Amino acid sequence: MRPNVLLVEDEEALRMTVGDRLRTEGYLVDYATNGDEGFEKATHLPFDLIILDLMLPHRDGLSMCRDLRNAGLITPILMLTARGLTEDKVLGLKTGGDDYVTKPFEMQELVARVEALLRRVPIGSVGSRGVYYFGTIRVDRRATEVTRDGEPVNLSIREFQLLKYFIDNAGVTLSREQLLTDVWGYNAKIFTRTVDVHVASLRQKLESDPKQPLFIQTIQRVGYKFTPGVATS
Repeated sequence: MRPNVLLVEDEEALRMTVGDRLRTEGYLVDYATNGDEGFEKATHLPFDLIILDLMLPHRDGLSMCRDLRNAGLITPILMLTARGLTEDKVLGLKTGGDDYVTKPFEMQELVARVEALLRRVPIGSVGSRGVYYFGTIRVDRRATEVTRDGEPVNLSIREFQLLKYFIDNAGVTLSREQLLTDVWGYNAKIFTRTVDVHVASLRQKLESDPKQPLFIQTIQRVGYKFTPGVATS
């Protein structure tokens, strides 16, 4: 699985430089050029990490970070800041950022910070070995590969981990809090959109009709249940 990163940066040259380097390192990269676009993408698409510049048009990075946390999103956020003052860094972390890099920065340092944040939930930490089938879906947990009707399905790290967890708990009703704790590694005490965003993305990629899902069922006021029907592993 390739980590999926959202880079929110309005400076085109830096956006392209950072994006190219991250892709070279094996990451999938999506972009937003202002705070409003970044907030919209972050709350409707599944990302493993958000790299967020603080000086943005329309909605500054601190406001966007605060709004994301208030919306319940727990995706790790790495802040890019030209502000070197300690109080500015502390404010960024208190707003909900997980780490920061001060401009100008060495690309090697940025990549190291990205890797450190993503290690919070290691690849393969959830689930077991083997190949699993449901419908026309084939899940190879050892190779971290998923196909649908024989065609590759591109999942992010968290999507793959969430799918494995559903498979290993087939038929069990799972609360959002339980999913956040076991898949993301967070001790969830408040409602969050994080699980809903990732489930919606899985349905888009795996279900024939995402609006009437056969496999990942919504259990009202509780969470979700994976119902694969006849499956083998």
